[in-house]
Amino acid sequence: MLQLTDVSKAYGDRLALDAVSFQVPPGRLTGFVGGNGAGKTTAMRIILGVLGKDAGSVTLDGAEVSTDDRRRFGYMPEERGLYPKMKVLEHIVYLARLHGFSKADATTRARDLLERLGLGERLNDNVEALSLGNQQRAQIAAALVHGPDILILDEPFSGLDPLAVDVVAGVLQERAAAGAAVLFSSHQLDVVERLCDDLVIIAGGTIRAAGARDDLRAQHSSRRFELVSDTDPSWLASLPGIAVVESGGGWALFDADSDESARDVLRQAVARGAVASFAPQHPSLAQIFKEVIQ
Repeated sequence: MLQLTDVSKAYGDRLALDAVSFQVPPGRLTGFVGGNGAGKTTAMRIILGVLGKDAGSVTLDGAEVSTDDRRRFGYMPEERGLYPKMKVLEHIVYLARLHGFSKADATTRARDLLERLGLGERLNDNVEALSLGNQQRAQIAAALVHGPDILILDEPFSGLDPLAVDVVAGVLQERAAAGAAVLFSSHQLDVVERLCDDLVIIAGGTIRAAGARDDLRAQHSSRRFELVSDTDPSWLASLPGIAVVESGGGWALFDADSDESARDVLRQAVARGAVASFAPQHPSLAQIFKEVIQ
């Protein structure tokens, strides 16, 4: 378990991180979200030891993260850092060799990973000849080729089209399924919501919400329900404790002031005709994000 506890960092008079605490469990994808300047990159660089902290601790399985521990990390910075004149396969092989793999093993690992990421036809192209999206895939391969136990990825989906997002997401899910702890930042909240098991929301250098995705959605849920039936739902507006948000045809979205009010809607809907569905509506990550950073 990778864990940050009360980590603080200041740049002069500006407090970039203020007692930041969260954890990144193994075998799970943790989405790290916040606006520009919220503190995501600073926190990631402190985890990696690239940047010193002013206070707090970064631990792995209860012990302060060491240089040896960081050899088990894979990192993808937001800024692309590959050598533009090197061939794609050659570059990833080189990075695997730096982690101690033989040339044969490094070549096999690099080739398999690049093919998995959709770069199988570009292995002998120079990095600079790739599109920005394909350079992003190569950067992800650089972070993954040595099979790290901890993955720290800063905006891994930036510049990727929807198909490429699915490919990269599949690779990250495979790493998590194999036991890796994966922390990734992204401004694409829909992608984070779809992929992550856990969420960390940061704003102004402080953690505003953290925990399992479904737990956070439940915590921030109101009593909002969707009703789909074969009758006109206009009768809902006359019920006490019910506020209709939107309706049309046999569909309605409404807020209830209590669980009993919601149950009363279901009872009356069933009495009036066939009910196709009746379900609570949970907030999206975008809605939770807006709520907690205000």
